[in-house]
Amino acid sequence: MMKQNKNFDAVKMMREIREKLSEKYWKHPDILKKEMQAIREKYNLKIAELTTTK
Repeated sequence: MMKQNKNFDAVKMMREIREKLSEKYWKHPDILKKEMQAIREKYNLKIAELTTTK
């Protein structure tokens, strides 16, 4: 049986975080690109470029 009175709702928290990020980046993709590049540099991540095949 699940406890009905939860003190912490992780799903609700994640929905709220996703909504805030969506509002932040929706009309500002340049900010998203800049912040993602900073993360790649911080953690030394290499992102493979997408290539199209025929």
